[in-house]
Amino acid sequence: MLDATLTQQLKAYLVNIREPIELVASLGDDAKSRELNDLLNEIAALSDKVSVTTGADKRVPSFMIRRVGTDIGVRFAGIPMGHEFTSLVLALLQVGGHPSKAAQDLIEQVKGLDGDFAFETYFSLSCQNCPDVVQALNLMSVLNPRISHVAIDGALFKAEVDERKVMAVPTIFLNGEPFGSGRMELEQIVAKIDSGAATRAAEKIKRQDPFEVLIVGGGPAGAAAAIYAARKGIRTGVAAERFGGQVDL
Repeated sequence: MLDATLTQQLKAYLVNIREPIELVASLGDDAKSRELNDLLNEIAALSDKVSVTTGADKRVPSFMIRRVGTDIGVRFAGIPMGHEFTSLVLALLQVGGHPSKAAQDLIEQVKGLDGDFAFETYFSLSCQNCPDVVQALNLMSVLNPRISHVAIDGALFKAEVDERKVMAVPTIFLNGEPFGSGRMELEQIVAKIDSGAATRAAEKIKRQDPFEVLIVGGGPAGAAAAIYAARKGIRTGVAAERFGGQVDL
């Protein structure tokens, strides 16, 4: 499953695993199950802290990456290659105890979420926006034991896609109900389920000194305006859901 280049890269990353993990595989007799079995065994062969064991999840083929002796883990239904290979690597590291690079205050916010949250994300291997969602929800499930996440390859579970009327990827379900679709980052997901997030954010802004210039919008024009204003020594703020956008030519 892995070529020589990917094998060497993955082996170098797996050195960062701190806690033993197990790949709990739920497999059938189909070709995709055999492919997944090969992939999991190739991964386990690269680190003495990774092992493969057998599971019995309802979705086949699927596997859980679980920290040994705990309930900490994430699940993939399908074979996370293509754009999702990075999600697989990060999940291996984070379940294995390697710290996330997310902001510490955001990490603490995730740990403090009160409630039981079962997320399911439908993705495709060619989707460029899916990894952001998958990686964010995987991290949340590692940080908070009351959060779980399974990333589902819609191409392998077409019956589910049809039954749930999934029209595009990524599509997220929370506790069995539609939650969101399209690209979402960790901050957006957390804000959407944390009922007190807006109040805390407002209080944080109130404690800051007033901006001399406030730019609404984080697209190319807004970002450029903010940069040039800041260069002049003007205290500049930007109000935007996210940075980025399209430049019209």
